[in-house]
Formats: sequence, structure tokens, C-alpha cells
Amino acid sequence: MDYVALTDKLVKSLVLEPDMVTVKEFKTDSENKVVIEVLVSNQDLPRVIGKGGRTINAIRTIVAASSSLHDHKYVQINVEGF
Repeated sequence: MDYVALTDKLVKSLVLEPDMVTVKEFKTDSENKVVIEVLVSNQDLPRVIGKGGRTINAIRTIVAASSSLHDHKYVQINVEGF
């Protein structure tokens, strides 16, 4: 399963500047863990995080549900603005 593509699609559907979104996967020591870094413009950061973190938590839930259906990996999603 391509968690980067799923995360990219979800985040780009929320922001005003989808061309400024960068989603990358980083290697970890564990085979069962995936770390995804999402970079968005500072203007779009509140849209991605949402009130009280609800939006980013919903994205994390969708990606985690996809993981539980396919290969049961732990997916960690970090969001930063630039």
C-alpha cells in the first residue's frame, strides 16, 4: 500500500495551494513503522491541522485504517509549515 500517495491526496484536497504540498516517507529502524513527513505552506497549515487537531487526526485515522487492512504497519504522520 502506498501511504504517501494516500496522504498526499487527502492533504491536497484540503489546501488552497496543492502545488506547495510535499509528502515524503522516511526510513526507520523497524520494518513495521512508516514515518511520513508532510510539508505545507504556512497559510495552509491551519487547514491541515484543523481546530484542536481534528483534521490531521482524521487523516491519521484514515491512513491507519488502510494500514490495518493491508499490512498492519504503524504509520506516523508529521506536519510542518514552511
